[in-house]
Amino acid sequence: MNLLALDTGTEFLSIALRTEGPDGPQLQEHQSAGGARASTDLIAAVLAMLSHAGVRLSDLDAICFGSGPGSFTGLRTACSVVQGLAFGAGVPVLPMDSLLAVAEDARYAAVPDSQDIVVTALLDARMDEMYAATYRFTQGHWQTLFPAALLRPQDLGLAMTPADLPPQPMQPLQVGKASHLLAGNVFDVYAGRLPAALLQSAQVVPALPGAAAMLRLAPEMVAQGLAVDAAQALPHYIRDKVAKTTAERDAEKAQAVSLGAAIPAIGAAAPSAG
Repeated sequence: MNLLALDTGTEFLSIALRTEGPDGPQLQEHQSAGGARASTDLIAAVLAMLSHAGVRLSDLDAICFGSGPGSFTGLRTACSVVQGLAFGAGVPVLPMDSLLAVAEDARYAAVPDSQDIVVTALLDARMDEMYAATYRFTQGHWQTLFPAALLRPQDLGLAMTPADLPPQPMQPLQVGKASHLLAGNVFDVYAGRLPAALLQSAQVVPALPGAAAMLRLAPEMVAQGLAVDAAQALPHYIRDKVAKTTAERDAEKAQAVSLGAAIPAIGAAAPSAG
C-alpha cells in the first residue's frame, strides 16, 4: 500500500511517505518548522519525496492528514493541500484523529512491544487550554475510551464533587494490568499546572501527531473504509471559535470535569471502540 501522510496542526510540519518496493515497504520522513512556513514548504517537500521514491500522486492508495484538533490555520492548511493533491490525482483522503496519532507516536516510542496500554493524549490548545482524549491499545488495535475534549491543564484529573464544594484531586489512575502513558506537547508549557498525582501515576512521553505514526494507523483504517472523497475531507475543530459566551465556557468546564472523573475508571470497565 502506497500512502502519504502529513500534519501541520502543531508547531512542526511532519510528512511521511510509505511506498511498496521490491525489497518491501520503504519509508521517507520529513520534519521542519511549521506555523507560517508550513504553507510555503509543504507542497515542495511532498513533491520532492514523491520524486525521490519514483512514484506519482496517482500511485497512492490514500493521502492522510491530521484533521485535528490542533491549530486552526494548520488544520486548514493541511486539509486544503490534501484536497488539492487528491482531487487532481483521483486519490481518496483519510482524515486522521490528531490525538490518536499522538497516542500512536507515544506507544511506538515508549512501549512498542506492549499489547495492553492506555494513553491519554494531550495537545496544547493555547489560551491556557489543552485538547485531551484517552485511548486503549489492546490486541493490536486502538479503542477510543474518552473522545477529545477541551480543558484547562489543572482540570485534567478532577473528580466530580457536590456543587457547593471545590473539585478534589483524583486518586492515582487505575488501569489494571495496562501501562498508562501521558503523551503530548504540554508538559513543558504547562509545567506545575498539571495534577501531580496524575503525573506520578503514569509514564510521561513527549509526543506529536507525527506523519509516520499516521502511516502505521492508516492501513487498518483504509481497510475499514474510512477513506473519503477529497470533497468530504474536513478539519475537526474542538474549539470552533475564539470568542465564547459564559454559558459555553461553563459547559466546556463541565465536560472537562466529567472527563477527569471518568479517567480513574479506565481499566475497570473499558468502553467499546469509539
